[in-house]
Amino acid sequence: MKTATNRVRGVEHDIVQMPQASDKSPYYEPQGNEVAIFEAAYKRRLPVMLKGPTGCGKTRFLEYMAFQTRRPLVTVSCHEDLTSSDLVGRFLLEGSDTVWHDGPLTRAVKVGAICYLDEIVEARTDSTVVIHSLTDHRRKLSVEKKGQEIDAHEDFMLVISYNPGYQTVLKDLKPSTKQRFIAINFDFPPEEVERKVLVQEVPGTKPDVAEKLVAIGRKSRLLKDHGLEEATSTRALVYAASMMIAGLDPVAACQVAMVNPITDDAELADALMEIVQAHFA
Repeated sequence: MKTATNRVRGVEHDIVQMPQASDKSPYYEPQGNEVAIFEAAYKRRLPVMLKGPTGCGKTRFLEYMAFQTRRPLVTVSCHEDLTSSDLVGRFLLEGSDTVWHDGPLTRAVKVGAICYLDEIVEARTDSTVVIHSLTDHRRKLSVEKKGQEIDAHEDFMLVISYNPGYQTVLKDLKPSTKQRFIAINFDFPPEEVERKVLVQEVPGTKPDVAEKLVAIGRKSRLLKDHGLEEATSTRALVYAASMMIAGLDPVAACQVAMVNPITDDAELADALMEIVQAHFA
């Protein structure tokens, strides 16, 4: 898969992934009817919102669907300093000249790519306002600094991801924005699917090890409403399995991948380690 990146102000703005005939499809295990929902939305070029906790497979799902639809994927990792200019574009000095540079959203609109705004709730409000005209019948992008309106390519599609657990009074999507999207709900995979993911993602992982890791993850997630701010993700399980394959002791691998990253509370960490040690004694 060919990859090109643009960097502005030291921040990676977009990753354009152009599917090639020789490419291997990204691995993804469907959990329900999410593939059918996305395919229907794609046929109508309706904007899609992927809702779910961190590390549950939203980004991998979209990579898989971009491959299946044979569309380039433009990914923007949103953050609190992301402005509309970062998405649309800006004038930059090149020698003695001032030259316009398209932002990742503008590039996607022009070439008919799938534009993925990851964790959009982290972006500034003006960044979300700029996408409104792309999410209704107009399918236009306003480039105010150039006094232009760009008609979206017929294959253009807008996708955002949203973690409901991150919403606060200060950081949340407005209902008027949410209602512009088809929403697909994600959660951590069922146990049997999560075991398959571990074995597939980390070659060499034995089924019994995968079973233990999934069991630890399940029990750890029960602490989500008892002081733990973030649940143990499927990604964390993959990291733990990877550390084991690299030769690290199972208990240590679980600690550095599944315990240390999600809590600084000593009591919670001890509780999580008790779960780990019960399975990897």
